Amino acid sequence: MALRKKLWENLVEEFSKTYFMHSRFYSSRVDFKKLRPMILKRIQNRAKDYPVKGMVPVAREVLEKRKLLIQGVSTLMEVFPVLACKFCPEVYIGEKGHLIQTCYGYKRCGRKRAHEWIPGGLNDILVPVETFRLDNMFQDVIEHDQRFDFDRVPAVVELCRQAGANIDDENLHPGMLDLDGGVGHINGGEPFSPSHLMYIAKEILDAWEKLRSGVQRLLLVYPSKVCKHCSEVHIGPSGHKARLCGVFKFESWHGKHFWKKAEVDDLVPPKIVWRRRPQDPPVLVNEGRDFYGHAPAVVDLCTKTGIIVPTKYSCMMKLQGLSAPVSR
Repeated sequence: MALRKKLWENLVEEFSKTYFMHSRFYSSRVDFKKLRPMILKRIQNRAKDYPVKGMVPVAREVLEKRKLLIQGVSTLMEVFPVLACKFCPEVYIGEKGHLIQTCYGYKRCGRKRAHEWIPGGLNDILVPVETFRLDNMFQDVIEHDQRFDFDRVPAVVELCRQAGANIDDENLHPGMLDLDGGVGHINGGEPFSPSHLMYIAKEILDAWEKLRSGVQRLLLVYPSKVCKHCSEVHIGPSGHKARLCGVFKFESWHGKHFWKKAEVDDLVPPKIVWRRRPQDPPVLVNEGRDFYGHAPAVVDLCTKTGIIVPTKYSCMMKLQGLSAPVSR
């Protein structure tokens, strides 16, 4: 009995020495006023590592592909009609809109309604995502009363600017290229030939894929945030404090954003749309919604020229899938 008690005391003593040796204790009497200069100094030293020289060519390529994408999509929209719902963000590429009842109405007043189609624009295909333009990457957090002191710019452009790319008016407001530039426009000119339209579509798909892959590489190096409850994006290590969250469910929190790490889809939304296949009826009906395929709006627009899209979209587009059974 005495031997067992002695062994137990030795075990407890050895455990206590090990525990206190490897434990870290925090005092509640921390003077944060003394820690603040050290924290600010570490932030300033971290800012010296940016921009990363190896990512500057990536940022330049992203800006170039973004400009080419906008120009190419604008050109194809002159040839192929794009329709947008009057009461919800639904988009359809075709002469006649579908009859699938997925409209939730104005302010979600009614659900499962048929869409009311109007002519769409460029922002319906390439959804604009804007953010605050910062003076520098590690500046002080933007307060709510400072929200009008900073310009709003496209999030991809701000990401590339912080990555070291030079920003000019063409990046903020890209126009349409000439025919010599590879894309061109048809206003006041002759219609494009089918082969030329296919060439434009291939350039668009290439720009789309390289834009998204470039943004993904930049997000691995440059921190970006997105709100969990709305589409607000902030390019920087911490989100701003402007109370702009428009989700009514969270009004009790005074419109404050809840930030998380941003992904590619947050900066470059794919805008998924219903896609009509050759085996589908001329107008998509609600009864066949389980059979129809989907595709990003940019990809669906390019398929109208007759090109073959990358195989990674085949599952989403249901290329070989059956059409809806015909009701008699």
